[in-house]
Amino acid sequence: MQKFYKVFLILFIVFIAINLYALDWQTDILSEDNLKFVFSIASAVIGLILLFVMDTWSRIGVKK
Repeated sequence: MQKFYKVFLILFIVFIAINLYALDWQTDILSEDNLKFVFSIASAVIGLILLFVMDTWSRIGVKK
C-alpha cells in the first residue's frame, strides 16, 4: 500500500473512532442526536471501501 493510501486509511479510522466515542449509547442509534455521528461513520466506512478499491486498481495497473 502506498504512503498516500496509508495516510487516508489512518484518517478514516480516526474519524470512525472519534464518532464511535461521541455516540450516546443510552439512546437509540437513529435518534436525532446520534444521526450526525452515524452519517459520519457511514461516510468514513464508504471512504475505506473506496480506498481499498483504489489501491487494488493501482496494483492491477502496475507492470512487473
